[in-house]
Parts: sequence; C-alpha cells; structure tokens
Amino acid sequence: MANRNVRSGFRIYDAVINNIEKAAQNALVKTAEALHTEVVQAQVVPRDTGTLQNEKFFVDDEEKDSGSAGLVFEGPYARRLYYHPEYNFQTRENTSAKGRWLEQWLPGGISESFVQETFTAIFKREAGL
Repeated sequence: MANRNVRSGFRIYDAVINNIEKAAQNALVKTAEALHTEVVQAQVVPRDTGTLQNEKFFVDDEEKDSGSAGLVFEGPYARRLYYHPEYNFQTRENTSAKGRWLEQWLPGGISESFVQETFTAIFKREAGL
C-alpha cells in the first residue's frame, strides 16, 4: 500500500462573515418592524385613544447585535389588558380588538410562520442571495 500525504486547510473570510452578520441584524430589525406593522393592520390591539397602539407600541432593537429584537407594549395597563381576554373590548376603532392580541403570530397561531418567512425573505435580500 502506498503512503499518501494528505493536506487540507481552510481560510476564514472575516469580511464575508461580517457582511452576513450585518445582513442578519438588519433582517432581524426589519422583521420586527414588519411584525409591528402587521399587528397594527390586523386591528387586534385594544384601542380607545390610540395610546397603547401608537405611542406605547414600538420595536426594541437595542440588543440586535446579540440577535434579539422585540415588540414592546409600554404602560401599566398593557399587561393587564393583554392577559385578560375576558374583558369586553370595544371594537369601534379596532374591529378585532382582544386580549392576548399577539397569539396569532405565536406557535400554533394562524400566522405563526409570518416571522420566519419574513426574516428569511429579508435576510436573502440583505445578504444579496
């Protein structure tokens, strides 16, 4: 049997990795913004004066560098309204207003694939794929 020398190596392209990471961060934030828009357009957030849906509802992208972004409903009443679907929400302004208004985008909800599909499409565009 012949003695064979095998060599292998690899090269890390930092610039390419950095571009992919930047594309992922941009896609993450844009996906959160798309979800924000989707929630507002679905008219599921309880609305009286519009404060909860407008001024107190925003995308938090402070941790995008570590791969985290989220939707925030700010205010002392946001939690109370969200976790009490038994309340009788008025539907004059938002026709589908309800408690637990984000459930349709969570696992098991009718729009559960929205975030993954949106992120994938935006990431491909951002990464130039």
